[in-house]
Amino acid sequence: NEKEQAAGVFQIRQVRIDEYNRLTGNKYTLKDVFDREISEKIFLYFASRIGPYRIEKIARDWNGSGPKTELYWRKVKKYL
Repeated sequence: NEKEQAAGVFQIRQVRIDEYNRLTGNKYTLKDVFDREISEKIFLYFASRIGPYRIEKIARDWNGSGPKTELYWRKVKKYL
């Protein structure tokens, strides 16, 4: 997603990679998240910090903050 500067299947932004690297000691780059396994690992790391049964909070936090996360959650909920 060029507009949001997000990459990979989980649409990960550089700021999220930087935070993941800081917390885990890894050195992933934006290019690395085109590898599905790496993207999934990063997503699941942040999701696990929220908790396994808080699907709405995981989805909304992953999307960002503010009122647009409500719209995002409605879209995600259709697939659950």
